[in-house]
Amino acid sequence: MSLSQSSILSPAVKKARLKWACRRGMLELDVLFTPFVDEAYDDLSEENKATFERLLEGEDPELFAWFMGHETCEDEELNAMVQFILGRVKV
Repeated sequence: MSLSQSSILSPAVKKARLKWACRRGMLELDVLFTPFVDEAYDDLSEENKATFERLLEGEDPELFAWFMGHETCEDEELNAMVQFILGRVKV
């Protein structure tokens, strides 16, 4: 079951699945996604939650390039989510 097909799950189970999906093969992505789910996901609109879930379906090298600024995501919704997440990062 993909994240986007999990609408019948309880919020707690869905969030647990999201946190699992945030565990990537690159530490740089882990440190962005996991805190985002813990601190900001619940406050997103349903549309933005769906966009974030769609973002998590991306491949690690592609996500890494977007988040490190090496490339720009051509999908406007995904790019907006990337920028939103980056804007929340505490440096």
